[in-house]
Amino acid sequence: MTKGKPINLLEAKHVSYYYVEGTLIINDVNLTVNEGDFLSILGSSGSGKTTLLSILSGLERPKSGEVVLKGNDLAKLKEKELSKLRRRDIGFVFQFYNLSPYLTLEENILSSIYLDGRKKQEVQARLDYLLDFLAIRHRKDAYPSQCSGGEQQRAALARALVYSPSILFLDEPTGNLDSTNATKLMDMLRQINEQDDVTVIQVTHSETNAGYGNRIIRLKDGKTCDVDPA
Repeated sequence: MTKGKPINLLEAKHVSYYYVEGTLIINDVNLTVNEGDFLSILGSSGSGKTTLLSILSGLERPKSGEVVLKGNDLAKLKEKELSKLRRRDIGFVFQFYNLSPYLTLEENILSSIYLDGRKKQEVQARLDYLLDFLAIRHRKDAYPSQCSGGEQQRAALARALVYSPSILFLDEPTGNLDSTNATKLMDMLRQINEQDDVTVIQVTHSETNAGYGNRIIRLKDGKTCDVDPA
């Protein structure tokens, strides 16, 4: 993690969100994330943690309040500008992988590169590093249906990291993994945070997983009820 004086990377100010008028899913949340943090947002099902993650990462816009990433108020960016910022600075790993069944693992990893009009050669060194680090090189030509849950999750992680983002968001990263693969993945995330200096924000219902972070925010009924050092 980043040493010395903390550098503010992401800030949420009085963020609220609702699907139906009057029913708050996120209620006046304030938080600051510094470069190098590994932040765990801990909460039970229905606490609002996945919605909060979507807002912090720019996938959803808050109904009120603001989210500022590297000086950019995400709600004020045009969709094209927001998409560019997400590709450049944000990696996101969904709970259910979101891999195309018609693409190999390598093609899935590179899918955002192709959408951005870039060539594989531009990220070849990064791709090679991730295939080896995440132990999926031997599965790069396999389709998701031919792979285990752990392999699919690591491919989704590689896809999120291939652009070398500033910040990585994860929604219940071990939710579909057995305990052995869950531990392996969390160890990898800690290494990515500490050695690659990638800021990590995960939402989880697991106290064990939350403990991998250097900070824990507890979310209940859409509100932060306390903040703990891990």
